[in-house]
Amino acid sequence: MFALTGSGYQFRISPFYGVEKVNSFQDKELMSSWITIKPLQTVLHWQLLSTVIITVGLAVCCSTEVAVSAALGGMISVLSSAVFAVIVSRHQGYTAGGTIRTALRAEAVKITLIVLLLWMVFKMYEDVNASAFIGVFILTVIMHSMALFVSEKINKN
Repeated sequence: MFALTGSGYQFRISPFYGVEKVNSFQDKELMSSWITIKPLQTVLHWQLLSTVIITVGLAVCCSTEVAVSAALGGMISVLSSAVFAVIVSRHQGYTAGGTIRTALRAEAVKITLIVLLLWMVFKMYEDVNASAFIGVFILTVIMHSMALFVSEKINKN
């Protein structure tokens, strides 16, 4: 998706909905961010919010090590999803092949980053609580697939 500006109007081109006129200030802000695909932005917010809520809950009811482990697990998924979203948002091709190549490249970078960060946490953080770490990581990875259910339509007020 990318923006076209000209003759006083601003449009965005989306792979799902074609060409749409941008009406609100919020939509113009969305287009100027690094992640221009609304479903991916929404899912990143969900992932971050769930990581924070679970971390605070575990900090209250369990130890600090458990809360830190949960935060690390969630942040690995959030960071890898953010990198995926930036790569996909930068795609400007018009062919199906180009779109598939971009999606596969983004997924490969995401998986490589996940493996590297998981290894770093287990190697460098000795007090990791594996159940909290892996549990929050799996939850946030599953949340990434929820982007399919988020609408990219713009409210026309």
